[in-house]
Parts: sequence; structure tokens; C-alpha cells
Amino acid sequence: MRLVVKQSSPPDSKQSASVQRTFISAGFWSKGETMRALSANLFALLLVCALASVFYVWSALENHLERHKRDFSVPGRGSFHQGPSEDLSAKTFRALLAVPAAQRHNSGDRSEGQNLTNTSAFMGTRDYHVNGDDERSAQREGPVKLGSPVDDRIFWSDWLEDLLPVGFTEGYAEVWRNKARASPVVKLEPGCGRISNQLATFSDGTKACVRYGINADQVQGETLTYYLASLLGITNLPPLVLSHIGDSAQWAAVRSRINDLQWSDRAVVSLTEWISNLTGVVTPAPLRQESSGLHPALKWLENKTTAGLLELMQWSDLIVFDYLTANFDRLVSNLFSLQWDPHVMERDTNNLLKTPYGDLVFIDNEAGLVHGFRVLNMWEKYHHSVLSSVCVFRKRTTQRVAELHRHRDSRRRLLELYRDSEPLSQELGFLSDEHAAVLQDRIDRLYKHILHCKGKYSQL
Repeated sequence: MRLVVKQSSPPDSKQSASVQRTFISAGFWSKGETMRALSANLFALLLVCALASVFYVWSALENHLERHKRDFSVPGRGSFHQGPSEDLSAKTFRALLAVPAAQRHNSGDRSEGQNLTNTSAFMGTRDYHVNGDDERSAQREGPVKLGSPVDDRIFWSDWLEDLLPVGFTEGYAEVWRNKARASPVVKLEPGCGRISNQLATFSDGTKACVRYGINADQVQGETLTYYLASLLGITNLPPLVLSHIGDSAQWAAVRSRINDLQWSDRAVVSLTEWISNLTGVVTPAPLRQESSGLHPALKWLENKTTAGLLELMQWSDLIVFDYLTANFDRLVSNLFSLQWDPHVMERDTNNLLKTPYGDLVFIDNEAGLVHGFRVLNMWEKYHHSVLSSVCVFRKRTTQRVAELHRHRDSRRRLLELYRDSEPLSQELGFLSDEHAAVLQDRIDRLYKHILHCKGKYSQL
């Protein structure tokens, strides 16, 4: 038998080439898709970085605009404005979400602009504090001669309290509020931060910052923060009133401007006194991240002038106050910004200014209480860190805190003061029960912190 082996025919060359081309093509298609996906991801990352950079610059511009270093005209002398800080670093997380109203104008050296302000045109620039006599001014500028700056372990000394500028007294504030409610507004112009806020000129030439607010929380927060400061005896906040911009005769002369701004006729706005001739304030060394904090055992206090100690006393009030209101838009936001800006503490503090007499002025408190409580979880660790850096307090502030802790009636007291002082209080509204409970809890926590400090330095 013959075995026949049938040899298979060789593969068709055209068919083989076609299969090979198909395989190679498929391989390259998969690799191309991968490269395109990587390119898309890289593009998205670059886009996010670009947007972050834009917001970074925008936020810095707004931070400087939000301060009361505003352009204004001096009759017969043209237009002057206080010069900008050279740095444009971002200082607040909130500002990253907002577009600035306008670009700053570069006027050169700051000190020149500040000396050109027309102080006579602004009510209260020279005489709103009662401790501004020449003798006390001289004592504030000189070295410490009257003993230790700290009494009873953790409290600023009585002799320092006697020299401290009183700021906006309740009597002064009441006069200004009554006048502001009755004075017609004759001009609205940019000058108080974002475009939603305006610098108002009254018929007598005095000015006020009008806060329309992105939402009602901001106006409510600014207003309730002001009255909480009054409850605590803290007099560093400019006087504030509410106004309804509807058909009120007070706004008749600027009705067209209100229409251009697209303000709602039903809106309630806040007006705060505009103070000229203010300068920026840098965070003092004991409160910076590399320091051990402001405490009674600090040797650095022994080398401070009386004026320096008086400023530190006001800083201790500021930190207590911002903790209670959960205001993240001042020192807390600087602390947050350290992660990308290591020099932020070396520049002017956001929303804090100083008069020629040494009074600190706490401005733009819209982030306090209402909005601050809404985002408390995001910022609480920074609030705690800032509060922990202070263990020296004013006796009067501590006494007010102790009373509110003991009676646990902060909601009632704040509501009564607010309603008795502000005719539009019911229209603007008050804290929710939840936020009122948060305020009382923060008062209790602050009181415990004060006791902790007293125990810690009991051997002094």
C-alpha cells in the first residue's frame, strides 16, 4: 500500500499580508487610544492648575479691595487713594470663590496716600475715642514704666486698661446710627470691595460702606456680629445700621444707580461707618506659626513698648471674638494659607486696620456667626489652633464671657440687644436655634480655655 501524503498549499500571500496589517493596525489603535487618554488627563490637570492660578490672583485682589483703603475724592485736591501692598498673595479661602469688583490702582508709596486723606470730611476720624488726650498718647508711645503688663497670672494689667483707646463708644455709636438712618444717600460708588457693595456718601458729606451681600447670610452675619461685640464690651467695630432700599426717601437720589446695580427693592442692606486714614496691621510675632504663643511667661513682653502692649491687648480680644463668631476671614484664613504661602503672616492681616491713635478696627465681619457656623467643620481645627495660641486676656472681656457661660443665656441677651437697637431686626431675622446653640457652646469652650490658662500659669 502506498502512503500518499498531501502537502497543504502555502497560504495566500495577499491574505497573509491583510491579516498582518489588520493585527498591526489593531495594536497601534489600542496604543493610540491610551496616549490620547493620557493627553486628555494631562490637559485637564493643566486646566485645573491654570484656573487655580487665576483664582489665586483674583482672591488677592479682592482681599485688598475688601479693606477700607479705598479710593476717594478730596474736594479741591483731585482724587487720592491709599497705596496697595506690594504682595498679591491669596489670604482667604472664601475669596477664591469670588470675582473682584475692580482692579486696584497703583499709587506708589502707601504712606503718601494716607497723609493726603481729608480727615475733616469724615465723622469720627479724630474724636471717636475718649482716651485720646495728649498725656495718655505720650504714655502709650513711651517705654513700660508702670510695672508688669500682666496681673493675676493671665490678665492684662489695670494700668494698661486705663491707657487703652476706647474705640467706638456706645454713646458715639448711637449718635452715628441715628444720623445714618435719617441722612439721605446722594452718591453710590465702588470702594468697599466687590461690586455688590458700595461706598455711600450722605448729604452731609460723611460716608458709609453699604453691604448688599451675595446672600442674606452675609448681611445678617455682619449685623449680629456687631451686636455680639457690643454684648462683650468690644468697641473695635465701626457703628452699623440696617436700611431698606425699597421706596425709602433715603435712597431716592441714587435710585438709578440702584437699578444699574440690580439691587432688589426688597433687600435689607447694612451700612457701617467709613473711617479714613487707616493703615494695615501685621500679625505680631507671638501669634505667628513659629512662636510659642501669647502667654504671661513670654519674656518678649518685657521688651515691648506701652503702645505695643496695647496693640497686643486688642489682638487678644480679636482672637477671642473671632473664635466665638467662627470668623474664618481674618487670622484663621492666614493660618490656612500658610500651606501655600509661608510669608502670609508677615503681611497685613485681612479685614483688620489701625487708626493713627493705635485703635484696631475690625472690619468686614460678614463671615461671622451665620456663614461661619455653616462651614464650621471645615475651619474648626484652625479656630482651635488660633485660640490655643493666646493665654492673656482682658478682664472685662473675660467677665462678660463668664457671665454668658454661667447664665447660659447668650441667645436671649443677643436677641434683646439686637431688637432694642435695630428697627429692622425682625425683617432681617436672627440666628436659628441650631446656630444659637453653637454660639453658647463656643462660649462654654472659651470659658474652659480661660480656666485652663489660669491653671497652667498658676505658679507665676
